[in-house]
Amino acid sequence: MNPTQTNYLTTLPSVSLAMLAAAAAVPSAEAQNSATNQTTKLPTVVVTGANPATSYHQPDSGAATRLDVPAFEVPTAQKVIGRQLLNDVTATRLDDALDYVSGISRQNSFGGLWDNFAIRGLAGNENTGMTMLRNGFGGNRGFNAPRDVANVERIEFLKGTAAALYGNSEPGGTLNLVTKRPKFTEEHQARVLGGSFGRVRGEIDTTGPLGESVAYRLNAAGEDSSGFRDFVTSRRYFVAPAMTWKVSDQTTVEYDGEWLRHEAPLDRGVIAINGQLGLVPRERFLGEPGDGVVTLQNQTHQVVVQHQVNENWRARAGLSFRYNTLEGFSTEATALQADNRTLTRQRRYRDYYSHDTAFQTDVTGKFETGPLKHDLLAGVEGYYFMLDQFMLRRNPTALAPYAIDVFNPVYGQAPLNPAANTDTREDTTDIGLYLHDQVAVGEHWRVLAGLRFDQFDQRIRNLRTAVTTQQQPGQVVPRVGVTWLPTQQWAAYTSYGTSFRPNFGTDFAGRPFDPEQGDAWEAGIKFESKDKRMGATLSVFHITKENVLTSDPANAGFSVQTGEVRSRGVEFDFLGQVTDQVRVVASAAWTDAEVTRDNTLAAGTRLLNVPEWNANALAIWEDSVGSGRLGLGSGVTYVGGRSGVANDAFSLPAYTTLKLLAYYRFTPNVMATLDVENVLDRTYYESSFSQMWVRPGDARAITVGLQVRF
Repeated sequence: MNPTQTNYLTTLPSVSLAMLAAAAAVPSAEAQNSATNQTTKLPTVVVTGANPATSYHQPDSGAATRLDVPAFEVPTAQKVIGRQLLNDVTATRLDDALDYVSGISRQNSFGGLWDNFAIRGLAGNENTGMTMLRNGFGGNRGFNAPRDVANVERIEFLKGTAAALYGNSEPGGTLNLVTKRPKFTEEHQARVLGGSFGRVRGEIDTTGPLGESVAYRLNAAGEDSSGFRDFVTSRRYFVAPAMTWKVSDQTTVEYDGEWLRHEAPLDRGVIAINGQLGLVPRERFLGEPGDGVVTLQNQTHQVVVQHQVNENWRARAGLSFRYNTLEGFSTEATALQADNRTLTRQRRYRDYYSHDTAFQTDVTGKFETGPLKHDLLAGVEGYYFMLDQFMLRRNPTALAPYAIDVFNPVYGQAPLNPAANTDTREDTTDIGLYLHDQVAVGEHWRVLAGLRFDQFDQRIRNLRTAVTTQQQPGQVVPRVGVTWLPTQQWAAYTSYGTSFRPNFGTDFAGRPFDPEQGDAWEAGIKFESKDKRMGATLSVFHITKENVLTSDPANAGFSVQTGEVRSRGVEFDFLGQVTDQVRVVASAAWTDAEVTRDNTLAAGTRLLNVPEWNANALAIWEDSVGSGRLGLGSGVTYVGGRSGVANDAFSLPAYTTLKLLAYYRFTPNVMATLDVENVLDRTYYESSFSQMWVRPGDARAITVGLQVRF
């Protein structure tokens, strides 16, 4: 909740689209940094009004096309959560931003150890899919701790299929995290947060020049919290260095890195007894405190070189390396006995490892063919991804039930010694070629067409049985869309695209899965105010996807392919400065996501954890009070009922939560903040994997903070 300007209402300077596009891993970096980092000389198109550094509405986002074209003209829905909104809601993790976007639903978070969400009802695979990008590179392949946003400038939610641009991705949508860039002017900031359940967090953000042609940025954070759940403490350390080198007026080299260590128990949550929630208190831990924490370590390094050939053409090449580990013991619920209070459990030890090396190289250019104006993108990218999973597991027996009384738990019993269970290694390589062209047809029409070809080589080795399976799927995926611009404030669009994603892993019999294939249709209306301070999108969509994985009802811990699922719905998103004192973010969605063909599940079975309705609204008032500036805000989030298990036999109830916030900026450099989450302390449930694994939502929490610039 840390506004970055003393007065949001002052007339703001003009910002050029060329400045937004300079020196970014994805062409549109934040305007506040690009003014100092600019090394290219693109034709200047002036946009007056909103400043992307402080506005809720972000007029431009290059991630949807990788082209220097306004997002308003792109035939797809997208919503950008900028740094201003992240500051206002005191977001420290990605999860803190998900409620402010339509059609986002939380999925199984692996005991709270990673992020997992669905866009438009479709979740994909949290370890191997491309539901999340980082500066345009794959961001969630492997074992990733919950994402810290200390170094995030904005989060771009790209609705609909992006497979024709990014390859391996979900037809429901893709999320792109854009990190903060170095500046050539000195800025230093520190923040301290403290609050309920022993939470303490410190952050630092410092940037400046190291010479005439080199600038740095360093973001770091440390956090410790006991949480509202019994015995579930967490600790994390985060460091993110970045560097920009202006080799010449035409060439820029950027390095961006991260290191994160996250420690927390694997917490499967509470159970439902005969489908009923609330009988077991939301704070009750059903594992074993003696197991200790599971430790995740994530490392990321990205290098991007960008060269402006001339005023119309630019070349770009990038390399990304990611390394992730997960290691530790856990005790997890298996079954509730007939007395409805004795819960048997199994014990597991995991030692997981992954690394992900990727490259991208492309060219973008502007040219004309007669009356048509083209923005062209052509490129090639590839990656090598290795996923290593080693797990020991021991199930309870009649002689060693390893059970706990859910109403009167006694911890500390002799642990089961886990035995060999899983030892697999997956190696995947991919080469993708893509070509996109957005064509301006006169003043009122834009046509976007794209095509991508991917060739995968996937090898899965079972190191226990010495059995290797291999497949080499390949696919061409198209994308086409049309935008009509009747005025400068209104746009109507329609689009179609397909998706293609290899399924990783094998079924119970050791067979590899067929690739997923999807088809996505979308149409919508966009609005953008003349001053660029407000924007809204209303969209409708229809998506079908085949060869989708879900849990195997006959073999716990394994997956099967359900056949076909369908998701259709209506979404509305709004962001903007409504008056000189009030800024608002709001969204609503109706999503009908269900199984349409399956060998085991009935047609019409709703997809796991996807609500039919969800909505939210947050409003903040700010004005001068005394010698400083006072801000007051309130938000409400509604999430409808959801299926809590794959066969739709158990449901999670709808819930509504309320948020309050306040801040006071004493001087331009000192500000105090207050946040209250779940003000009414409602008991609710975020997600579920089964009746044995249900994740409760957070209890009421109060956080106070102090931010200082120096």
